[in-house]
Amino acid sequence: MSTEATTPAGSGTGLPRAAPAARGVDSRGVTAFLDAVEAAAGVELHSLAVLRGGHVVAEGWWEPYAPELPHLLYSVSKSFTATALGLAVAEGLVDLDATVLSYFPELDADVADERSRSIRVRHVAAMASGHTAETLGEASADPTGDVLRGFLRLPPQGEPGEVFAYNQPCTYALAAIVQRVTGGTLTQYLRPRVLDPLGVGETAWLRDERGREIGWSGLHATTGALAKLGQLHLRGGRWGGRQLLPEQWVEQVRRAHVATAAAHPDPDWQLGYGYQFWVSRHGYRADGAYGQFALVLPEQDAVVAITGQSTTTQVLLEAVWEHLLPALSDPGLPQDAAEHDAALADRLAALRLRAPEAVAGAGAPAGELVEARLTPLPGSAPATLTRVLLQRGAGGAGWSIVLEDSGQRLSAALGQGWVTTGPLSTAWAWTGPGALRVDVVFVHTPHRLQLQLDPAAGAFRGAWRTEPLHGPPLARLRAPLVP
Repeated sequence: MSTEATTPAGSGTGLPRAAPAARGVDSRGVTAFLDAVEAAAGVELHSLAVLRGGHVVAEGWWEPYAPELPHLLYSVSKSFTATALGLAVAEGLVDLDATVLSYFPELDADVADERSRSIRVRHVAAMASGHTAETLGEASADPTGDVLRGFLRLPPQGEPGEVFAYNQPCTYALAAIVQRVTGGTLTQYLRPRVLDPLGVGETAWLRDERGREIGWSGLHATTGALAKLGQLHLRGGRWGGRQLLPEQWVEQVRRAHVATAAAHPDPDWQLGYGYQFWVSRHGYRADGAYGQFALVLPEQDAVVAITGQSTTTQVLLEAVWEHLLPALSDPGLPQDAAEHDAALADRLAALRLRAPEAVAGAGAPAGELVEARLTPLPGSAPATLTRVLLQRGAGGAGWSIVLEDSGQRLSAALGQGWVTTGPLSTAWAWTGPGALRVDVVFVHTPHRLQLQLDPAAGAFRGAWRTEPLHGPPLARLRAPLVP
């Protein structure tokens, strides 16, 4: 029986587990990786899953993140869109050499530029539409509200297929084509063909005003889904004895179709772009903003899945190459490998994000917190957050915080450590005289909002650790409800 078809208890990713040493992995390298990322400025992990030989040898979630929670994967969404495209090509529904415009004949009269008319499906799959910069803003400003129409009406500066630019409407075009030819959403198309066979549970994808799943971002899925996408590619599209994705497609997505050296300063973004995957110094990867990764490492027979809130993603990858890669490359194992495996398992089970820390002697001026209505100080983020309320529970039991944003109210309990209420998790502490800090983690996303409250003055200041890329309102910072 294929190992991919087995789902033993205790695996947060829903994949078979094994001790690192049982798969020839030196757990000291995983520990060194954890040390490195926890010490690195600009790196914050929310989950980690390390697979070798189809088995999970290390996995962990930084509280309040958890295995069952969907996480916004940002541009890893592109790689799932590419998976749908590969299936549609295999089923004869899409021709890579057809023009994008040919799938939308109703736009034919609106697109006059010959370069725009000549953009092929394979060009947008490789981010090589001929445009030399991101076009999302201009395409979204189309008076009809159709991003695809706006994109096709922007004349490319270069020849399609010859120049790279990381350009969201390219992926949007792929998503629109697949949804046009299949008559449903990307999720509806992927669910019976890939997601269900992989054992991927509920997912959610942001849609635009036309009802299209946007393709280039917006997919919310678990770390397990991320790991399984990587493992599917590592096995050449096979899973549990079935060829879910054509092997030829897997080879195409991992191969550089266009040069990227001039487009990015960091070395792991200079080696070329496949079909919605990046070529890495080791293997290739699905890659999302703030460090959402599925690293496929064929030479090591390994996959590394990571979610987080990292701003120095090259530093994160350097830590993988320096510490994880050697540990996954058949190192000689120490005689006390079992002890190192056990120590690693204990550490992974105790991961948690750093919460606000109380300062000795700090607290409310009167010695006791009272209910408060607070308004934002100038320059506070997000600009849509108009009021923060501190409230006591019924009978005076417990506290909660209410965020009034864009006409909506988001409420979360406050307590010791991280306290999760639906898509919000909070932690709080007195950090100075009359200064109360509340951190709000939107656990379906990478993002944390830091609120500095002055209850006596009735004011607060807010700041993001990382800026959400899909914008306000705050209620949108969760997996969208599945229609």
